[in-house]
Amino acid sequence: MTIQSTRILGTLSRLDDTRGAVRMEDVYDTDLDDLWEAVSNPERLAGWLGIFSGDLRRGGTFHVTFRSTWDGPGRVDVCEAPHHLLVTMEPGTEDEAHIEAWLTAEGTGTRLIVEERGLPIGSLDVHGAGWQAHIEDLEHHLTGCGDGDWRSRWTALIPAYRAIAPA
Repeated sequence: MTIQSTRILGTLSRLDDTRGAVRMEDVYDTDLDDLWEAVSNPERLAGWLGIFSGDLRRGGTFHVTFRSTWDGPGRVDVCEAPHHLLVTMEPGTEDEAHIEAWLTAEGTGTRLIVEERGLPIGSLDVHGAGWQAHIEDLEHHLTGCGDGDWRSRWTALIPAYRAIAPA
């Protein structure tokens, strides 16, 4: 039996009266190029985040089914290898959100910051728990320690994220 850490990797913030943001940050024991591949290559993304199809180059559109079961379209707005990625999810709809990733070499590892902006303020806790479960699955993917159990981890993290959600 694996005991999961209670360490919270994310922060939740209010952008306005109806929308907010989730920000995750962690350092991985891998080099910048390997982590970039893990967050930008469809075959690697399938190992921890979801199934992507379409054009993942700047200006391209894609469809994704996340492990969390969310399914929908996206567009690549910025792709500056190996440091910066910005995608728009559900472009042109009232549910439009932006997911941005920054990668920075740090010692022998790489720091990853992922932020999703434009989420409904009332569900930041579930999105925060979901992103942390995904980020932990990335660690499992990089170390070859299995896939993790996204749903169980998400459920376990919700109370901690509910406690830090903006009022």
